[in-house]
Parts: sequence; structure tokens; C-alpha cells
Amino acid sequence: MRILFLGDVVGISGCSKLTSNLLNEIDKNKIDFVIVNGENAAVQGVGLTKEICKDFFNCGVDVITTGNHVWDQKEIMEFIDKEERLLRPKNLFEPAPGKGFQIYKIKNDIKIGVLNLMGNVFMKKCEDVFAASQKFLKENEMKKDFDLLVVDFHGEITSEKNAIGHLFDGKATLVVGTHTHIPTNDARILNNGTGYQTDAGMCGDYDSVIGMNKENSLNRFLKKNSVKHFPATGDATLCGVIVDCDIKTGLAIDIKSYVYGDQLKNI
Repeated sequence: MRILFLGDVVGISGCSKLTSNLLNEIDKNKIDFVIVNGENAAVQGVGLTKEICKDFFNCGVDVITTGNHVWDQKEIMEFIDKEERLLRPKNLFEPAPGKGFQIYKIKNDIKIGVLNLMGNVFMKKCEDVFAASQKFLKENEMKKDFDLLVVDFHGEITSEKNAIGHLFDGKATLVVGTHTHIPTNDARILNNGTGYQTDAGMCGDYDSVIGMNKENSLNRFLKKNSVKHFPATGDATLCGVIVDCDIKTGLAIDIKSYVYGDQLKNI
């Protein structure tokens, strides 16, 4: 069983690269299940829309996760209640539209759990992610409630992501970070068998400042004339991880960083 997880899709360039190439990449890499973080996919670079979700599903995406920008396009608040393949962070303060965890049944009756979490440090306020994670692990068990478990941890700092990885080690198939838009070169299998990478990176134009127009971003840092951040629109690169899974144990057999595009290269 092989899962492809792709990091935050940013703006028009990220969406275009994904929708134009994903089906071919699924076939080429023999992918069985695709998860994409879509929280920056809207043309503004924040949030996502119903139409974007439909485009993603039509090009081979099975589940869309999100993060702190999930509500930036208000129309999604109604759509997320109807679409089980779209998740928001589970530890958002309740009540909140949608769900943060869902189990999806695929071929051969394999059940894949996808859990969307958000960090607490330098992020919008949400429930304590470690308390929420412990509660989840008490209520859900791999090979009992589902065959595989993928955790998207949407967080700002590497130490928080590392800690969540170790908390879920042996209890999840894959823990992968999103939000910072820069892929980390630390894809590995942790001691108890969970695949891990601190950040998947983004699907967007890397000739930018984390996906945003570089000239405008520089002007903002230099306190010169600038406007609200907006996405760069050059050719995008898709970044994420591919994990091979052992259905019998639910753990990772192999994990590798995934890069498709000309701006970055796999090391």
C-alpha cells in the first residue's frame, strides 16, 4: 500500500501544477491513496473554495486537509459540513463546522484514518494539541479501528512537530508536518515504525517567499511600499512524501521525500 502526501498547495500556480500532473504521477509512482493540504489553494493564497476542492478530487486527490487558514474563504464553512473528504484541524475550538478525523474505506476494504491537527505555538488559538492527541489515542487504535493512520500536523515550529511525531510513533503510519512551506530533509522511519517528515513543503512557486510574491514580501520586510501578500505565479513544484505501508502492522516500510518540478531536486 503506497500513500502520497502533498504539502500546502499555494495559489493558482500550485493548483495548476497539481491538477495537470497528479493523475500521471499517481500512475507513474503506483500510488494507492493521495492526501493534499489545501489551505492556501485559493487565488488569494489563503483558504480554499468548493470549486477548488472539486478540481482536486477530480484529478485524483482522496482527502484534503487544512490548517489555520481553513475559514479564510467563508463559503467553505457550509461545504465542509457536507464533504467528508475535506478536513479541518481536529483541535479547533468547538463547535466548528466539519470534522478533524475521518476513516476512508478503499480497495480490499482497507480502512485509512486521516487525522488533521494544528499546533499551538505562534498559531491561531486552538485546543492543546498534545491533550487532544492523547485523547484521540485513547479512543482510537490502529488495527482495531482502522488499518492505517496518517497525521497532518499543521504547525509553525520544528520542536512541536518532532514531539508529535514521537507521541504517535508506533501508533500511526505517517506523521507529516505542514504550514511552513519549506520541505525538510529528514524523511525517516521512527524507532517504533512510524514514517515521519517535519515538513512536507508546499506545492507552489519556489521563486518566492514561501509561495508569496518575493518583491512584495521583501518590501514588507524592508518597510517599503507594499500590499497584502499575494501568491507568486511562476511554474510550481509539487512537494511531499511517499510512504509504503505494511497493511498487517499499519506501520511504515519505507518513506521518501517527493519532489516533482524543476525548482527543487530530491537529495
